[in-house]
Amino acid sequence: MTSPCIHNMDRFTALLFDLDGTLTDSAEGIINCMKHALTAMGREIPDDMNRFLGPPLYESFDKFCGMNEEEVLEAVRIFRERYSTVGLFENRVYDGIPEMLERLSQGGKQLYVATSKPEVYAKRILDKFGLSWYFPVIGGADINGTRNNKWEVIEYVLARAGITDRSGVLMIGDRRQDVLGAHKTGLKCLGTLWGYGPIEELTEAGADFIAHTPQEAADMLLGKE
Repeated sequence: MTSPCIHNMDRFTALLFDLDGTLTDSAEGIINCMKHALTAMGREIPDDMNRFLGPPLYESFDKFCGMNEEEVLEAVRIFRERYSTVGLFENRVYDGIPEMLERLSQGGKQLYVATSKPEVYAKRILDKFGLSWYFPVIGGADINGTRNNKWEVIEYVLARAGITDRSGVLMIGDRRQDVLGAHKTGLKCLGTLWGYGPIEELTEAGADFIAHTPQEAADMLLGKE
């Protein structure tokens, strides 16, 4: 990992933002819907629910709950039944995010969203909070279970945005999936510490840069540090 004081970060002109844990704090809705699904499936509620914040749903039910493929599909269905009407709005924008996006936009940066959340939900959330207009492309997972991995979402967003030169593209996110997905697609990654992933997780995954606050992230990306 490179020091947060790294110079020349203003070379990144296309910025891909994760959603959960980076732009919005969606923990309440995700955890409530996860508990709802596990209870309906007759499963115990784990002590550490934060592990479910970040990874794709299919991966979480498989890896953390030991469900088989059929059970995973049913758990995802039950989760989304509540999430699509209630859970996605149990959510808030992190302090400083609107100001960060405005500064970056005014500074000539191209902003995009690359999230493992289903795209249809990501758009509804960003619309609700009045942030959609910052992002010409809001890319997410397919609701039918394809394009779940972060690297697949990144490739999808780059293709939709018509970006071919990746040297000026930066992924910004709070979990190891963001770092690993960025590196698999040839991008650098800025890890954000105001989200769900601790610094140990991000540095272990190989985050290239670290920002503690949205203001610090904007300063770094605009060459103010």
